[in-house]
Amino acid sequence: MKLASFEVQGRATYGVVDATGLYHAVSDAFQQRFADLKAVIAAGELGAVPGAAAGQGLRADQVRLLPVIPNPGKLICVGLNYKSHVAETKRPDSEYPSLFLRFNDSLAAHDDVVLRPAFSERFDWEGELAFVIGTGGRHIAKEKAFEHIAGYACFNDVSVRDWQKHTHQFTPGKNFPGTAPFGPVLVTRDEVPDVTALTLETRVNGNVVQHASVGDLIFDIPTIVAYVSRFTPLSPGDVIATGTPGGVGDRREPPLYMKEGDVAEVEITGLGVLRNRIGTDHSAA
Repeated sequence: MKLASFEVQGRATYGVVDATGLYHAVSDAFQQRFADLKAVIAAGELGAVPGAAAGQGLRADQVRLLPVIPNPGKLICVGLNYKSHVAETKRPDSEYPSLFLRFNDSLAAHDDVVLRPAFSERFDWEGELAFVIGTGGRHIAKEKAFEHIAGYACFNDVSVRDWQKHTHQFTPGKNFPGTAPFGPVLVTRDEVPDVTALTLETRVNGNVVQHASVGDLIFDIPTIVAYVSRFTPLSPGDVIATGTPGGVGDRREPPLYMKEGDVAEVEITGLGVLRNRIGTDHSAA
């Protein structure tokens, strides 16, 4: 099942995306019970969404997509989680996952224009696989981890590199508004029998800049779930982005960064293509 959050004539809703690409919004009655996808997940009612979204489908040009989960309680990102990326950053291996947090207002949707702050030229891509927690828990065992996942989506952890490197803490460069595209759809876990078999590819203006297997993660998804849930309870609708492979622009010779008019795409096997055009935010130039 492919699910999406979207607006229809300015009203936020959600529903199913069918095999032809049409969007089917849930009924008003269903949305009165469950305001958004996070509420559906928390209630354990994902299986009821297709029946509640049985009406006429809408074309892509009739909806405005939102981040798959617009309002996660926690948005946790794993850094330095592919050997190829660790190697290009020249950082040492780590015994534990490297984690940082994003704010919800840093999320963006498929087809949103992602704005580079005018005072930085170091605007970089990071294609990633993200997953959404379905069943919450604390101290989750690795062997039970997948039972706690609702589904998977593409993620682009767009980074303002100079601000990321002001200190050894990543937070500023990872939290400019609208710089983390997330979507276009959430593919439920039952449709992804082996997440390690998925391939991730990032393209800028059609040129491949990252290509890797999700199976190359240093800390795999069960390890991430077990580690994170040791220090904080995971809740339905929480989002965890699993890290980016090598090929980021900041580590190229010479460096390559995104500029106004560029188009960034993140594609993961079976999860679709997350596409965004780059613009410029002149508000604080």
